[in-house]
Amino acid sequence: MKKWLLMTSLVAGTVIAFGETVDITPFLGTSWYGLYFNGEKVGYMEKVVSRNDAGETEVVEDAHFRVSMSGAKQAMRMYSKRVYNAKGGLLRIEMEMNDPAQSSVFVAVVEGDTLKMNSVLGGATREDTFPRPGETLQDSLRHALWARRGPQVGDVVNFSTFEPMYQKEVSGISRIVKTEERVFNGVPTKVYEIQSVLDLMDIESTTYVTDSGITVEDVISGVFTTRLEPEDAAKDVDYSVDTMVSNAVLLEKPIDDPRERDGLHLLLTGPLRESHLFNDRRQTMTLENERIYFHSVKTDLAPLPVPGLPVTEESVQHYLKPGTYVQSDDPKLIEKARDIVGDETDALKAAGELCTWVNKNMRNVFSARLSNALEALESLEGDCTEHTVLFVGLARAIGLPAREVAGLIYVAGSPPGFYFHQWASVWLGDWIDVDPAFNQLPVDVTHIRLAEGDLFRQAKILPLIGRLGIEVLSEPPAPKAEQKTQPDAGELEHGQTAPMESKSETASP
Repeated sequence: MKKWLLMTSLVAGTVIAFGETVDITPFLGTSWYGLYFNGEKVGYMEKVVSRNDAGETEVVEDAHFRVSMSGAKQAMRMYSKRVYNAKGGLLRIEMEMNDPAQSSVFVAVVEGDTLKMNSVLGGATREDTFPRPGETLQDSLRHALWARRGPQVGDVVNFSTFEPMYQKEVSGISRIVKTEERVFNGVPTKVYEIQSVLDLMDIESTTYVTDSGITVEDVISGVFTTRLEPEDAAKDVDYSVDTMVSNAVLLEKPIDDPRERDGLHLLLTGPLRESHLFNDRRQTMTLENERIYFHSVKTDLAPLPVPGLPVTEESVQHYLKPGTYVQSDDPKLIEKARDIVGDETDALKAAGELCTWVNKNMRNVFSARLSNALEALESLEGDCTEHTVLFVGLARAIGLPAREVAGLIYVAGSPPGFYFHQWASVWLGDWIDVDPAFNQLPVDVTHIRLAEGDLFRQAKILPLIGRLGIEVLSEPPAPKAEQKTQPDAGELEHGQTAPMESKSETASP
């Protein structure tokens, strides 16, 4: 609801449309930016605007990230280049994501009224054709061009950008909300504060641009900041930020018996919205004044009208389709899924077999990379993201509708707390959550669902990271007798240390 109110307020101002050819000479050159996550530096970016020998404009962004995940160092690079003709029309998009384990490449070229894109993920090449997007150079440089024109508070500009990873053209609206004066190198400078909204991703950002068109800062969802810096300062980044620990929602007291308890009552506080509310047979969420009252109960699978495989229910056929990151039509995934479930046609039993196989066969390795099902199958390593995307790919490959889910899960530790986590949901006559990282079908009551769908639909969680508070409202049940068990991939992923084996006491698998 709040997003739609903001969208309504944005379109209330004067709309400025960029249609004519523009002079980009003032914007040619290189800029350096530090990248910050909740105020802590996690990387740097080089942005270059240039004109090639053919008179085409190239806009390059080359971002490098260096973080830790529970002590494991993670390095990742995200590179993009967009090429436009002399009139500003889009010609070509190149995008590449690299980490030590894998590389994903997208190349999209405008041909007539179409955009043909080749993508390489998991060693497999895929070709797709889309309608020619409306994106132009003016969209790419909209803030710089706009600021140099001397806009007024309340003015609005519409924009669009084709997102290769999402395979869609995403539209948005930007609005001048105020102006301020900042001093740069001793010179008072007028700065515009611009608020933007991306429609499909539910992402809001605030950008600060000088009247000469220089972006000095961009804040996405209140948590991710791009800040103009000298080259040496921008590159001054190490692996000191542990994103797993710094973004956890910690508790003063542990929750007893978290995996086996019958119910849980919580109060969530922070920048929560109606879009974060999910209600089903397991969890109930009520929003009151940016406070969410959460109640969950153990799921009873007995009443479910479990379907046979393949599932033919018309309303869930969308969740059988392959996607860029869920290549469920790939022969390797189909063969492996059939090998796991054999001749099983009961959807519940098949889901359980897939969940157990993924949990037992994947090596738990912390990862900041953008994952896909095929690469997860080939590497058989990763964290909750890889466990989930592989499970979803295998499930769809045997005709079992499945989708990704994101939110929080409680993990014991010192101190205990809720960690951001990813799991899956499968259609068993109703949508039932399943967590291959913890080998749970159904999941325990400490799972808090806040988003569902692919990576981009999970973006609504961004404003919550590092800004949530959680209070346990009800007294937990009396603790059961202590059992020595070997933590599974999910526990280890979120920072719990596996017990050492000894002659007198051995941890069970």
